[in-house]
Amino acid sequence: MSSIGSPTGAAPADTGSAAATARGHLFNAGSFGRYRDVLARGVDRVARRVAEADRPFTGVTPDELAPLIGAIDLDRPLGDTDAALDELHDVWLRDAVYFHHPRYLAHLNCPVVIPALLGEAVLSAVNSSLDTWDQSAGATLMERRLIEWTAGRIGLGATADGVFTSGGTQSNLQAMLLAREEAYRTAVGGGATGRPQVLSRLRILTSAAGHFSVQKAAKLLGLAADAVLTVPTDATRRMRTDELARAIDSCHRDGQVVMAVVATAGTTDFGTVDPLPEIAGICAAAGVWLHVDAAYGCGLLVSPTRRHLLDGIERAASVTVDYHKSFFQPVSSSALLVRDGRVLRHATWHADYLNPARAIEQGIPNQVDKSIQTTRRFDACKLWLTLRIMGPDAIGTLFDQVVDLADEAWRRLDADPRFEVAAPSQLSTVVFRYRPSGLAPDLVDEANLHARDALAASGAALVAGTKVDGAHHLKLTLLNPETTVDDIAHVLDLIADHAAWYARTAAAAELSCPV
Repeated sequence: MSSIGSPTGAAPADTGSAAATARGHLFNAGSFGRYRDVLARGVDRVARRVAEADRPFTGVTPDELAPLIGAIDLDRPLGDTDAALDELHDVWLRDAVYFHHPRYLAHLNCPVVIPALLGEAVLSAVNSSLDTWDQSAGATLMERRLIEWTAGRIGLGATADGVFTSGGTQSNLQAMLLAREEAYRTAVGGGATGRPQVLSRLRILTSAAGHFSVQKAAKLLGLAADAVLTVPTDATRRMRTDELARAIDSCHRDGQVVMAVVATAGTTDFGTVDPLPEIAGICAAAGVWLHVDAAYGCGLLVSPTRRHLLDGIERAASVTVDYHKSFFQPVSSSALLVRDGRVLRHATWHADYLNPARAIEQGIPNQVDKSIQTTRRFDACKLWLTLRIMGPDAIGTLFDQVVDLADEAWRRLDADPRFEVAAPSQLSTVVFRYRPSGLAPDLVDEANLHARDALAASGAALVAGTKVDGAHHLKLTLLNPETTVDDIAHVLDLIADHAAWYARTAAAAELSCPV
């Protein structure tokens, strides 16, 4: 018969000694020396790996890593910090994608500032949970102060409120939840019957260049399959306000309820900011909730030169911000802001063991009353230390640098006969494709797809891919102020070489193929 609690079936030799050893791993007043030593070893490994990384990626494939990770027996600990760090190097650190590298040009991942890394270390060790005051104390008030500060930067007014979230997708989901409940409340007040009937009539209008999380939110919220209607964009990939007004009128004529319009301040592909003042005016006239997804463009809130690009955002009912995109914070660090803090009640549920209703009467601040999460990290600590050590102007200066770099990259690509560029970005993305004169049209997509894959396999650089009007394009997402014009020029040469090789090889194969 196997011994209970022993995965190998062997009886434990000394349960008292084993318990003492296990307790030795706990972080407390008696283990701070071990804590300092172990963390210093980990920090040293990361620092050395970052210093050694001569490219953003090694090009490792899932098939290469999977057997190595799958062979690890998680029931048999190594029992040694250095051995575990050696193993971690082999399964992750060696092949991790390093966003700090100046030739990482793919997704909306930023290098992070050191004050935020300090915050990450502190918040993880203390391990406060931001759901209730009695688990967080001052951390709750610090998060609330940062929400107040952000709302002030946006211009939402004295009744504004909000809460930190895991990212833009969660912020957009909660914004649509609040908009849905407000739309339902208004519809019922107007004499509508039955919740299912009302919900089936709700519609969300968003830009054709908007983020996919809007469609995902509609699905999660139980809205109709056709609840999200996309509004066409103009040549600059910004929402067309004439089409928006037409779509609202059409919904009203068809007996549908526009529960929200989602404008974007920094589209993922094109970095464009929708015409917020005009959209806000249309929404106000129609009595429609305006949500601004500024997950990417929130860096403009602290920009010394480009804050005006967000003019009109102050008229939104809700706003998404991702500090872990353009404030150079580690994931996760995001928030949802609302103009009228009372609407956050739609995310509230009182539990006697956690946040009883009487806590409100007692003036006890419980953040779970505002959040769709319960247990939640003190991610606000990272932004707090960043603002207190660097200040907002320094963050804005870093963001301005990458926007300036994108502008220069677009101009160079536009002048390069090897490439074709899409609309200029207002932020820090550049969408383009390899398309020199004489390249057969049927090879354009294939050559660009090959170039991206070959570049990633080499690990020399990483760029993103997308589709524009059905055609495959490449994308530079510039969020590293250390990236230079020379870095971009080198990456473009690599792309052109890979694409040209593919085009030549494909053309030769076609010529040699028997008729």
